[in-house]
Amino acid sequence: MSDLIKGLDDTLSEIPNTTLGVAVSGGGDSVALLHMLAARGDGLRAVTVDHGLRAESAEEAVQVAVLCQSLGVPHHILKWEDWDNSGNLQDAARQARLRLIAAWADAENISHVALGHTLDDQAETVLLRLARGSGVDGLSGMAKLRTAGKLTWVRPLLHARRDALRTYLSEKDVSWIDDPSNDDPKYDRVKARHALAILADLGISTDGLVATADRMQNARVALEAATKTLADTCVEISDAGEVRFNIETFNAASDELRFRLLSAALQWISGAQYRPRFDSLRGVLTRIGTENGQTLHGCVIRSHSGNIIVRREPSRVAANGPIDTVWDHRWVVTARGSDSAKNIGALGEAGLRECTGWRDTGHAREALLASPALWADGQLVAAPLAGMANGWAIELKYGKKGLHKSLMTR
Repeated sequence: MSDLIKGLDDTLSEIPNTTLGVAVSGGGDSVALLHMLAARGDGLRAVTVDHGLRAESAEEAVQVAVLCQSLGVPHHILKWEDWDNSGNLQDAARQARLRLIAAWADAENISHVALGHTLDDQAETVLLRLARGSGVDGLSGMAKLRTAGKLTWVRPLLHARRDALRTYLSEKDVSWIDDPSNDDPKYDRVKARHALAILADLGISTDGLVATADRMQNARVALEAATKTLADTCVEISDAGEVRFNIETFNAASDELRFRLLSAALQWISGAQYRPRFDSLRGVLTRIGTENGQTLHGCVIRSHSGNIIVRREPSRVAANGPIDTVWDHRWVVTARGSDSAKNIGALGEAGLRECTGWRDTGHAREALLASPALWADGQLVAAPLAGMANGWAIELKYGKKGLHKSLMTR
């Protein structure tokens, strides 16, 4: 058992010594993680998401609450109640779980939440991504630490086998809940688990797949560093939030680096959680120079005056929001004028018509349509990027730093 604890301690040594959240479903992996973390004696808070997909789920969440109480760990139950019965159920449940836990962590001022993914989960993930034709990033599997927004997800059991965790619990006379869906062959992960047993005869093993993930993680880090270097040499970010690539330098780079850099630009501008699909990205790059004004991932891609320009697609911007929020994932108000404004939103066609001097700004019309403006009851108060500041100022929150962050696999 010492290897289990050492591996967990090694991962936790990489994060700040603050209150840690832990997601506990009641299954063997998360219950083992809960016990190991509780034994450390550090600040710990647990959370369970009741997806409401089985009749027993509410009772099981209460069982986890009782367990946490016995360990002296504060516990909270979150309910998933907004599924619209469309799409892939497992993926929807996963996204809801992460969203609910992230909101809980934010409310509780928790910056890190631990998840119970194991070495077996890692192998299954790599096998599933291999089946989808994933590249280096996909085959690198799940990261020990992954930051999304203000929250860092921590996986301190990626070194641990599922059977070893159950042995750990059995020796402590601790029970856990077996979710029947974990044995339902209609789910891809269960199919992967069964496939691994068959593939073992070919020498394709859990350990081998995890070793591949480790090597791919090293390759991913090297590629991310090379892409950052390319960004530093060929990228400019305009005041209007456009990303401009020097086309000569960009085209001289390898396909892999170009894919990564364009993908990062699209993700940063759109605020999308995931990168665009590889086939779509490859299609855009193939057509640059012959087809102007392509759209992908909520962005417009154009070639002009020796540059590839990526800007926000006007029809895809965020809805109007409060002035003190980060609007459309990137923009913040940095100075306020004397005229009152109630919200921030896209300038749009109607707003641009009121900005008679917008051409003097040097910004493209298309960029200004998607640019932030201040509004009050449907009336334009200010459009700083379009030459109508009226004492207001709006800037990108992160600039090139934000683009660099999008270069990193998350």
